[in-house]
Amino acid sequence: MMSEAVSPAVQSGRRLIRTALGSSAYAALALIGAGRLDWGRGWLYAAMFVVVSVGGTAVVLRADPAVLVARAKSLRDDTKPFDRLFYALFLPLIALMPIVAGMDAGRFGWAPLPGWTTIPGVVLFVAGSALSTWTLLVNTHAESTVRIQSDRAHAVVQSGPYRLVRHPMYLGTLIGLPAAALMLGSTWALLPAALITALFVWRAAREDDALLRELPGYTDYATRVRHRLLPGVW
Repeated sequence: MMSEAVSPAVQSGRRLIRTALGSSAYAALALIGAGRLDWGRGWLYAAMFVVVSVGGTAVVLRADPAVLVARAKSLRDDTKPFDRLFYALFLPLIALMPIVAGMDAGRFGWAPLPGWTTIPGVVLFVAGSALSTWTLLVNTHAESTVRIQSDRAHAVVQSGPYRLVRHPMYLGTLIGLPAAALMLGSTWALLPAALITALFVWRAAREDDALLRELPGYTDYATRVRHRLLPGVW
């Protein structure tokens, strides 16, 4: 018996549910680190993380669901070796960050941040998420790993946030890291955030080298848009 085709609406609904569950599981790491449930800043962070994750996914689903399908695939055969190393270091650090924040601000009080840091944390977190979503709306080749996508007619994107920096999604992620620490009220969470930032700087440099060598048109684009991550700086 042939199985019935799943409608696009059902596929989108399933993806949103998976996003909600995955983002909830990740945000829960902060509460696990805190070792308690009566932690207001932990719940605020969890709510914000889930809302922006689901909201961003819903926006991209309406515009270009194919990019989310491509991003859902893990390391591929032609993923660059340096990106495999990146993920080997990045994944433990990104998992550790909310746990450290919970232990610091929610359990032991090693170096908690004052309550007023919550609001700028929320603002920065939304801004970083908006930048990442904007990037996905203009770049259907924004996969989760670095490779030359010859199977997907890989081409240089120069519109939207790519007029400002060459790697706007990385910038959006890096804005969100200290924002999470501010929301959670943890000074110690800034340590894994700094290490992750260093990793992304290294990754952006290696990716730039690969694109300059292998992607037609990227050299001309890099001549026009000089900065990789931070306008006016680098």
